[in-house]
Amino acid sequence: MASMRDIKRRKGSIQSTQQITKAMKLVSTVKLQRSKAHAEQTKSYFTCMYDTVKSMIVKAGALDHPYLKTGASDKKAVIVITSNRGLAGGYNSNVVKLITRGELAEKKEDLIIHAIGKKGRDLLARAGYRIAEKDYSEVIEEPTYVEAMQLAQELLKSYMDGEIGEIYLAYTYFKNTVVHEPKLLKLLPVSLEDERDIGEEAQDAAQNALEDKAMMNFEPEADEALNLIIPKYVASLIYGALIEAVASENGARMQAMDSATSNAEEMIGKLSLQYNRARQGSITQELTEIIAGAEAIS
Repeated sequence: MASMRDIKRRKGSIQSTQQITKAMKLVSTVKLQRSKAHAEQTKSYFTCMYDTVKSMIVKAGALDHPYLKTGASDKKAVIVITSNRGLAGGYNSNVVKLITRGELAEKKEDLIIHAIGKKGRDLLARAGYRIAEKDYSEVIEEPTYVEAMQLAQELLKSYMDGEIGEIYLAYTYFKNTVVHEPKLLKLLPVSLEDERDIGEEAQDAAQNALEDKAMMNFEPEADEALNLIIPKYVASLIYGALIEAVASENGARMQAMDSATSNAEEMIGKLSLQYNRARQGSITQELTEIIAGAEAIS
């Protein structure tokens, strides 16, 4: 049985850890409120962009456009959005599992990982995946549309040059404070069959557009219009995923720190009980020794 000193030392260590987890929970809560509000404010724009592109494809009909057909290369670029820090429960590992255990798992040698976030980059590098040379990890700290557009332009150039044949996006969709779903989206080639779950509102809007038979007109011609809108569409989905990922990360970290704080409280309670029992046993032993000594003297 552990001594009173050992129990007291361990209890103090856990109390110190609990103070840290409480502080981290408070910080994550504040960040979550800000990132959640940002995600909700920008969702309407991405819903409209998604709806517009779907409608344009329906309106254009059977169009032979590079953005609507798979490239000649077998290589696939995958944008993986994770965090730069841990202590967020299964947030990072769940995104990585989309690659290592999902539909792309059998095409490991064809994947080029464009990692946004150090945790995902390190996990996939250890798993033997090819990581793009350029590091995008700092983008996740304060995502901006300009940075999303720069990444989109680089990937679109590689796509048009025939270096890659498909572009995917792996991130965590922020459904609400406690529910965060890892998603794998196919950005290019764009097609009506693709399931891009960027939110229920976007899906409903796209479905309504299809049911209305895309009653819209656009200028200039379909080829030129798609050349203009698809890059913005890709950049918008990347930026939207970054915003969703930030909110999901803070939500996951808040939950993880709340669980850690509760577990620490439970452990402190058990150690307090052990300490009291050990203290009671020590007092009882001392009293027994005193009584035995008194009887021996008498």
